[in-house]
Amino acid sequence: MLSRIRARGRNRSVSMKVPLFLLFLIIGFLPMYILGRLTDQSFRQTQIDSRIMEVQNQCLIVSNKMSRSGYMSEDSRDSTVDVELDTIADIFNGRIVVVNKNFKVIKDTFRLAEGRTHVAEEVILCFQGESRSRLEKDKHYFALAVPVYSNTEEKSIEGVLVATASTENLMDMAGRVGEKAAFFQTMSWWVLVVAAAALSVLLMRPFGRLERVLNRVADGNLDQAISENAYKETKQISLAVQNTITKLKTVDQSRDEFVSNVSHELKTPITSIRVLADSLMSMEEAPVELYQEFMSDISDEIDRESKIIDDLLSLVKMDKAVEELNIVQLDINGLVQQILKRLRPIARRRNVELIYESIREVTADVDEVKLSLAINNLVENAIKYNIEGGWVHVTLDADHKYFFVKVSDSGIGIPEEFQEHVFERFYRVDKARSRETGGTGLGLAITRKVILMHHGAVRLMSKEGEGSTFTVRIPLNYISYPSGDPQPSSPKGREGQQAAGGRGKGPVSETQEQT
Repeated sequence: MLSRIRARGRNRSVSMKVPLFLLFLIIGFLPMYILGRLTDQSFRQTQIDSRIMEVQNQCLIVSNKMSRSGYMSEDSRDSTVDVELDTIADIFNGRIVVVNKNFKVIKDTFRLAEGRTHVAEEVILCFQGESRSRLEKDKHYFALAVPVYSNTEEKSIEGVLVATASTENLMDMAGRVGEKAAFFQTMSWWVLVVAAAALSVLLMRPFGRLERVLNRVADGNLDQAISENAYKETKQISLAVQNTITKLKTVDQSRDEFVSNVSHELKTPITSIRVLADSLMSMEEAPVELYQEFMSDISDEIDRESKIIDDLLSLVKMDKAVEELNIVQLDINGLVQQILKRLRPIARRRNVELIYESIREVTADVDEVKLSLAINNLVENAIKYNIEGGWVHVTLDADHKYFFVKVSDSGIGIPEEFQEHVFERFYRVDKARSRETGGTGLGLAITRKVILMHHGAVRLMSKEGEGSTFTVRIPLNYISYPSGDPQPSSPKGREGQQAAGGRGKGPVSETQEQT
């Protein structure tokens, strides 16, 4: 039961509107919240700094009056200064204490500490010439010290005026302002929620339209036009899906053609056998020579049927998801020579000169059976589709990374419009000539598949009436790539053409794939 719940949790998908909605909320809320906090703190600090400056200015004015009137001396103390000190303390809801050089309190607006000793850090520093203020946020008050100078030329410090003022009323006012700001912030938050939801829906609308179109395609309407150009991303998705559908149509058409071709190719020999057998059965006294001739034709048709079936089985086996290669380190020179030795009798019967050129000794990691089949198909085709008295030139070369097998002939060549199809199954440029030579239309498809299984490439260069050249490029060292691992990229441009052996002029068709 628990595993089912976990599986449901993993399979449950979230609409893209949700992360978009949350993203808009975060983008809108964070600056608003941070700005609100900074504004509140800045407002509180500004009010406190303003109050400190105001109290300090008043204390400096009184301090100057005290200096001029000689207030620090008991004989000449001015009562108007006392009144002014009491007034200032009442205005700012605070307390003012005047301390002389002996740290004795000579004036206290609260009438509590007069005659007592008052030693505090700000008082000591003020006697040393440093004016100080101290803010107690938790207790909601601040204290500042202002020096009282003597009325002489030396301007010595005769006393210190210590003012303490409450900040509680300032905090109350800041709290009320903060409450109003919080109210507007809450209203802005709800506006932001609505705007984020609307924007998420609006931005996702093109994807919704694209989804509906894709659903119609999924229902089987492959001719449905897919075009959603609201965003660059939706345009790219539309193009990618449209290309995929086009390829699926091509694959589906190829499958139908393949089934039709297989049916036709398998049925043709059977039909010939049936006609020959019926002809023999309709003859009451057939001559032995005619009987042998018909039986020889039947045997040829059976061999042809067997060859088609063998080639089909080879392709099916190679099309498996996990391709099976029996990789061994092999002398490629010896392999090519062995193949040519088997094909020389065929070449002599067709009066075709078979030439082999080895540039250097080559040893590589290959599947001997499959690679032998691929090279055999290329050379055999070059012999079969050649002219009387022609030639086939097989060249073996290598560099530090790949080896190259080039098969050139002086045959009939392949028209440019047919070159891109020659590796397709059952495809024939000249169907009548192919049947005369015994071709099944599967040889080049098998060759291409074998080369791709070796992580190689095959290239065709041909010109009608002048012959063809097939160039095979295969890595010297075979590396097995597990399913899902990244594959090596194919060569590009001039470097790739040289690696594949594509030199010279004329139409070029390259088929390459990494497995």
